[in-house]
Amino acid sequence: MSNIRISTDNCTSSRHRISRIDTTSDCLSSRGGLVLFARYLEGIALLPHLERLFGSIRKNGKGLSVQSLFTQIFCFMVDGTSRHLTYFDELRQDTGYAAVIDTPASKMASSHQIKRFLAGFSFVRIWLFRQVLQQLFLWRLRLEQPEVVILGMDTMVLDNSEADVRHGVEPTYKMGVKGFQPLQITWGRFIVDAVFRGGSKHSNDGDTAIKALEHVIKFIRTRYRKVPVVVRMDAGFFDQKIMASLEALDVGYLIGGKLYKSIRQEVDAAPAECWKQFSPADDGDTWLFQALLDKRKSWSTSRYAIFMRRTNEDGQGILDFARRESIIYTNIAPDTAPGKALMAAGHEDMLGSRALIGLYHDRGHDELVHRALKDFCSEELPCKRFEANAALYFMRLIAFFLMETFKEDVCPGVIELRSYATRLRRRVIDVAAKIVRTGGRTIMKVTEAAYRALKLDVLWERAGEPPRIVWG
Repeated sequence: MSNIRISTDNCTSSRHRISRIDTTSDCLSSRGGLVLFARYLEGIALLPHLERLFGSIRKNGKGLSVQSLFTQIFCFMVDGTSRHLTYFDELRQDTGYAAVIDTPASKMASSHQIKRFLAGFSFVRIWLFRQVLQQLFLWRLRLEQPEVVILGMDTMVLDNSEADVRHGVEPTYKMGVKGFQPLQITWGRFIVDAVFRGGSKHSNDGDTAIKALEHVIKFIRTRYRKVPVVVRMDAGFFDQKIMASLEALDVGYLIGGKLYKSIRQEVDAAPAECWKQFSPADDGDTWLFQALLDKRKSWSTSRYAIFMRRTNEDGQGILDFARRESIIYTNIAPDTAPGKALMAAGHEDMLGSRALIGLYHDRGHDELVHRALKDFCSEELPCKRFEANAALYFMRLIAFFLMETFKEDVCPGVIELRSYATRLRRRVIDVAAKIVRTGGRTIMKVTEAAYRALKLDVLWERAGEPPRIVWG
């Protein structure tokens, strides 16, 4: 038998192997990127406004300030390591974490302090969170200066089936899911207003949707400027009251409708030349559509509608019995106030059946905002009282809004704007760092590779000079 020589070139030499684990007194953190978010949070000047609105929760001068509590809660949510409030007890012992969020170790909150803070919120104070969201909305409107504001409205189910004894946890429209079902208004990547509700509340429950839309639209026109506003919603909001309310405000709408038998009979009886074809540029689907005027029995007026029937999916033909059909109701036309406003703003391209179908199909981007929110935070809400859960929910919405603006204001060139929270955390937040104090200064040190890859010198400057919020 020949001698076999085993090469040890690729084996780790004994001197490079870890032989034991020990502790260090160095101030270290695995969340070094949080220093950028904490610096950004201070730079936009939001915290003084939160102190003004919610400072009365603090009954005496002892304990932590409201600003400090909000800072720690927002950083906890952006970090996303744990969804449990008891994790604050671990963070309280982590001097490295306290250093990166610029908070003295003695001022770190415990889980009991966070719970007491949440318990102090009443329905009146919870309403103030909506004011904060709308001011954040105004902040971005003034920065982006859009000529047309396109809003989306939908509900989002929060699965709390594991704790169905909590106040407000009720069966939702999803099979076997109990939880909450807040109503949310979106603009681009942002949630700009919301109503926290129990799980059994359907999309158009009561007058909540109408009141929320009226409030946001009037806010846009009084605080920003009078621009064309378009609202798109699914069939869950198909209600003459909503359409009449938006028509009275001269707001354009695109609402999914119900496919009544009489509508199908009308479009099927129409001559072939009434049908036109629509093919979105980003997929292989083909739709046939037909524009018509429709008036339900209880309606006082006729309304424009577009009936659609999909004939191809991913380039493949669909048999008649399997074709998807849908209908959209709208008041956007050359002879209506919303249509004239769009033309005056130079957006004639948004008129016409094909443009409206494309605009309605873009509702998928509105739904992605809900998916991004669920990636950002857990669906479960831990408190027993409805008010405490509502307060935590709105804090999540504000933290989510700030994370989106943080990506836009601080992280261009490092992370894509459409990236979810998980990507931001792995790329920017989860950075190993060492905090040292020398010469009367506190310095955070990272590896040279991380410094260059993330362009941390650039991110540091951007985080320190963000666009400030001007309350208006």
